Amino acid sequence: MLEGLCAFPLTPLSGTGLDEAALTGLISRLVAAEVDSIGVLGSTGIYPYLDRAERRTVLDVTVAAAAGTPVIAGIGALRTREVLTHAQDAQTAGAAGMLLAPVSYHRLTEDEVYGLYRDVAYAASVPVIVYDNPGTTGFTFTDELYRRIAQLPNMTGIKIPPPAAEVGHRVTALRSNLPGSISVGISGDWVAAEALLAGADCWYSVIGGVFPATAQAIVDAASAGHREHAQALSQALEPIWALFRRYGSLRVVAAIAETIGRVHSPCLPLPLLGLPPQGRAELEAALHTTGLAG
Repeated sequence: MLEGLCAFPLTPLSGTGLDEAALTGLISRLVAAEVDSIGVLGSTGIYPYLDRAERRTVLDVTVAAAAGTPVIAGIGALRTREVLTHAQDAQTAGAAGMLLAPVSYHRLTEDEVYGLYRDVAYAASVPVIVYDNPGTTGFTFTDELYRRIAQLPNMTGIKIPPPAAEVGHRVTALRSNLPGSISVGISGDWVAAEALLAGADCWYSVIGGVFPATAQAIVDAASAGHREHAQALSQALEPIWALFRRYGSLRVVAAIAETIGRVHSPCLPLPLLGLPPQGRAELEAALHTTGLAG
């Protein structure tokens, strides 16, 4: 479950709420592409904007449509009480793993973050994955905190952001600090090929949520040790990666899904407005350049 490609689809909305038909369609495409796992209610899945009932519906729809493909569910919330509630809902719905970011309004200390993971780890009956997303949470994990959390029961993986330093060095250094049982996964699609080639176990992929076969080809090349091919496949997507870095991957992938007809437009919750007109024009050009327009 924590190896290969974990594809993260959108949680598409319509004027009346969650678009269950569109979500089912997105999940079914991932199953058909034989992704290793499906990640829902992450940042791409807009979990902070959904209430408990909406999250539970996302879980039920996804697990049903996944047809046995492991589902990893985001459970982040401001209070430990809510995190534990979402954890129980995820486990009851049949999620195979849970992804937890240290969500906050008032910035958290290391002891507070450790306490959050401790409380969840001891309450969990499925694997728990650390979601390190400092751009959103405002919290930066130290390697020592990673190591402490990794000792907790049910802690199984870490999802790291694109590092400031060379990604291969970061993956190697992190591995040396963690037990071998801990899966190291990468987010930030534009560095995924290099991370996988350096020994990362899993790519938590945004682009994989709309173009799973494209992402799977990169994973397959990297897994086979075909460095130049994996790098070339990733480099061919640079027009998309550039938009991810400029506008944020959520807005870009939502616009992609709208443009290719996978979801209704608009599909994001207010106050999110998606890409501005200039960004949409750039996206259409990027889709044609990469051959993904069709």
